[in-house]
Amino acid sequence: MLRAPRAVPAWLAHPFRWQRLPVPWAAVARGALCAGPLLGAGIATGHPAPGVLAGLGSMLAGVNDRPGTRRTGIVHIGLPALASALGMLIGASLQAAGAGWWIVPALFAVGFVSGAGSVAGPVRSNAGMQMLATTILGAGMPLPGAPWTKALYVLAGCLWLLVLRLVLRSPRPAGGALSGERAAVATVFDALADALGAAGGSGAEPARRRLTAALDRADEALRLRRLTSRLLRRPARPEELLLTERFAAATALCEASVALLWEARPLPSRVAESPRRFAEALRTGRPPGRLSAPEASTAARGAFDQALLDAAVVFARREPSPRPEPEPEPEADADAVTEPAPPPSGRPTGAVPPGAAVRRMLGAFAERWTRRGRSLLGPAGRHYGLRVAVCIAASAAVALLLRADHWYWLPVTATFLVKPDLGPLFSRTVNRFAGTVAGVLVFAGAGLLLTGAWWPALVAGAGGALLPFATRHFALQTVAITLMVLSFVDVGGAAPMAFGRAYPHLTALPAAERIVDTSIACAIVLIVGHLPQLADPRRRVGQRVTSALRATERFLRHVLESEPGADPTRRLALRRAAYRALAEARAAAETAAAELLAARDRNPDWLTVVTAAERVVDAATACAVRLDHGAHRPDRQESERLCRALSAMADALEDPRHRRDTDVADPDLRPVPDCATLTDVAAELERMRGYAGAG
Repeated sequence: MLRAPRAVPAWLAHPFRWQRLPVPWAAVARGALCAGPLLGAGIATGHPAPGVLAGLGSMLAGVNDRPGTRRTGIVHIGLPALASALGMLIGASLQAAGAGWWIVPALFAVGFVSGAGSVAGPVRSNAGMQMLATTILGAGMPLPGAPWTKALYVLAGCLWLLVLRLVLRSPRPAGGALSGERAAVATVFDALADALGAAGGSGAEPARRRLTAALDRADEALRLRRLTSRLLRRPARPEELLLTERFAAATALCEASVALLWEARPLPSRVAESPRRFAEALRTGRPPGRLSAPEASTAARGAFDQALLDAAVVFARREPSPRPEPEPEPEADADAVTEPAPPPSGRPTGAVPPGAAVRRMLGAFAERWTRRGRSLLGPAGRHYGLRVAVCIAASAAVALLLRADHWYWLPVTATFLVKPDLGPLFSRTVNRFAGTVAGVLVFAGAGLLLTGAWWPALVAGAGGALLPFATRHFALQTVAITLMVLSFVDVGGAAPMAFGRAYPHLTALPAAERIVDTSIACAIVLIVGHLPQLADPRRRVGQRVTSALRATERFLRHVLESEPGADPTRRLALRRAAYRALAEARAAAETAAAELLAARDRNPDWLTVVTAAERVVDAATACAVRLDHGAHRPDRQESERLCRALSAMADALEDPRHRRDTDVADPDLRPVPDCATLTDVAAELERMRGYAGAG
């Protein structure tokens, strides 16, 4: 009798996952013109140290060179660039002061700050990681120069790539200066069409998640555009306002589409074709053409047809319509330094006095940074920070004991592994080791085949060109980074690898020592990262899931308690905030599920809880659409019962010691009479209870 094949464990399958992405040829060209030419300029002028530092800065900036608009690129590259320069300043100052073993507690402190920044979003997380890496390199690489000049060289390298990003871009489509923002909004319509095409099938929920991600990217792009206008005290141009209105139409259309997805019935192909016509209109500037005919068979379909008609009216306009400035979007938590922009349905105006706009923007900054500060010092921030700090301090101590002259390789390796938000620890460790070995061997082969003083610059240029493509897999990214770092080390003379040539005044570091250091760093990270107090997924994932449940509860309560005919602006903002929080929680839960020691028997089934919460938001969205079309409004007792059950689950996950004193154990979640959407909400809450009650 044949046995059924066993499923490969997630922790074992994750290292082999490969992302299929289009080749970013513009980024490849930028990468080829960054580290290699900067390093070559240092060699040509006889000043290798500035070339090494500038090349290092451009390499770190290249890691953050991802697709997006010019303004998102400035934020995603600029903030980590400032952090990298600060780290180099700290590290070089430690080296100039002859810190010795005081480097270990100093790196512990910097590592704690870097790890705590992991809860603040991917951009700030990358900034913290690069600050820690440059601190280690600044303290360990014996390059000449004052600390402040080293920091400026690193910053100059980052800015060089940023300048290339603004110059070397893909051919600009129709849309002029707003081409990037138009493309982001067009992607929303494309994702919406994909979601409608998947309605009624198994791919509906993943398609809805991709739609949410596209909405977040477009929202970030438009927010940064508005922030630029505010900072420059420049009134928004008509085309900017018109694009904002079209994004508002996309948001309203997405809400109606979520209600259609909740009905779980296949839709005619012509329904999915209409959003694609809007996407094509945004890209080409031509009218969208004929759309699908209305068919008000259900409340959700009626809402979709109405939203489609409203979008057609918006696309037919050539001038923005005057509207009052709405309230700021609640719970705006995008991972970019932006002001609280008006919701998509609003129109930013240029009539606001500059002083009032600046005061409002500064107040929003203060509120956002206060909230960020509380999260950094909260349980999850402290847990992330302690995990990174202990790993970095332990690896630095071991490195100083083994090789005090070139100790930095070991803690730098740990830096790129231990960040809890970057992926499962075992997967990153395996891929880091494999990528480092491959990179060292390739560099060794290049040293044997190539001669002269220029070959490290050629290798660095090849690694820079490979880096944008290497985002598909961490091992490939490690190969590219290893090639560039070894080129910097070779030219800088900190510990040259004597392949094909020799430095009489320096000691060669064999390739085997690099591999041994990487192995030790991987072992330290695996051991320290899986210590019971540092590997508890409840502290990492629980905080994200709890925050997502509270955002879900706020949205559900608003849907059930808002008055008939109320302005949907706040509802749309709360729904977006809930989906954004759920996306972050899902990413954290998927990472925890792929860990080597996931402790599944002692923790809730995070992925199931998040999936149920996503369905609660879907059903609540469908409920809002039905209520807008005259459906019977549930009484306040039923509404409060559902909201209290969801809030109690969040309380129980946040403080498991009081689980038995909460309503999570209360089985009283009956179906809601005459309301299929709220009956689904109750069913998902009941399902959520069973999986959240573990542990």
